[in-house]
Amino acid sequence: MSTKAEKAERDEAIAKLHEYLKPGSRVRTSVLHVSRSGMQREIECLTVDPSDHEIVDITYLVARAIGARVGTHGGVVMGGAGMDMCFQTVYLLGRAMWPDGTPSPHGRRNGEPDSNGGYALRYR
Repeated sequence: MSTKAEKAERDEAIAKLHEYLKPGSRVRTSVLHVSRSGMQREIECLTVDPSDHEIVDITYLVARAIGARVGTHGGVVMGGAGMDMCFQTVYLLGRAMWPDGTPSPHGRRNGEPDSNGGYALRYR
């Protein structure tokens, strides 16, 4: 259960992310650190600011938006193994930004128009 302060911080992070990201935007991710057990990763998230075309580190905002923490190596801490955790990070970000889906379809998935928020962002 989150406190009012945590919810306010999450909402503020999502509002700031909406300034940088629209459906179809690309989020660049890189794994900064993998734990010795291989069960946890720290993932850096970057994007391009649409106003001045400069690269922006959005790692902290992403962590706040998805309810994760920033680790000692400066990345979003994601637990788990056996799947693409960079994809998972961007998917969770899209779901946090557009929990009810995007206003209009942002692409096609399985041959159908897709407005699912989890798939609204592209990653690399």
